Amino acid sequence: MGSIANAGNATGANLASACWMNGSLVSAAEASISVFDHGLLYGDGCFEGLRYHHQRPFRLDRHLQRLRRSLRALDIAIPLSDRELTSGVTACIQHMNKDAGYLRIVVTRGQGDLGLNPRNCLSPTVFIIAAPLTLISDERRARGVTLVTSSIRRAVDTGLDPRIKTLNYLHSILARAEANAAGADEALLLNNAGLVAECSAENIFIGTYGILLTPPVVDGALAGITREALIELAAADGIPCREQSLTQYDLYTADECFICGSGAGLIPVRLIDGRAMTASPGPFYRTLSRAYDALIDRECR
Repeated sequence: MGSIANAGNATGANLASACWMNGSLVSAAEASISVFDHGLLYGDGCFEGLRYHHQRPFRLDRHLQRLRRSLRALDIAIPLSDRELTSGVTACIQHMNKDAGYLRIVVTRGQGDLGLNPRNCLSPTVFIIAAPLTLISDERRARGVTLVTSSIRRAVDTGLDPRIKTLNYLHSILARAEANAAGADEALLLNNAGLVAECSAENIFIGTYGILLTPPVVDGALAGITREALIELAAADGIPCREQSLTQYDLYTADECFICGSGAGLIPVRLIDGRAMTASPGPFYRTLSRAYDALIDRECR
């Protein structure tokens, strides 16, 4: 999910009408975890956020593949197959009874004690929640959003790979708070070498000299499912596209820029640190936005 597109407008148990938890469908009001769950105490776990359209999840297989990679990296084993997780996703979608929405699959290391030792957590907690999806308005999307560079850095080469989609989002939350304070729509994070990583919850692309560029995951970008789809669509459309390390200079001098994520979709950027893009929305954004919508229709009908 992301900070620009938000799941629902309500709070508490009203946010989602159903939750699939450890193999059973329960109401959101009934869903609960222990105060000793290490996902709560230490952010020890991982998650996947994805959208569904026409009551079918978009690229669920790829989300589950990424979830499994995160679980292996954290050394968390869950006694559930992809088929069982898919059944949980399907149950939530059917219970929501809405054509489109947002899903989150969450896995924690489970209940333990107040100590850090993961060996004391005997059984992971697994749950899936569904919620309505509130996107930015068409007017705001057409106008483009504003980014501000955060003082928070995306750490790389520190032992915790940014490709692991963990439950700990403090870097992104603090960056988003800075964006709020600056009156911007979203925050841009650099890595500890000063290279562009991503936004607080979205990947970033720029168009410059007729080429579409996005930071490589080794610079701190999440290996986004939407990012992956756009790279595929660009290749199919003959758009030159490559991963390349980027600096603020590259963003400031780009012809166009847009951000993307499973929840947000594609959103054009009009200002970065007060500097205006030459085009917003730009031609790459327009082409790929149409192609992405068509891809969703093909895969979710």
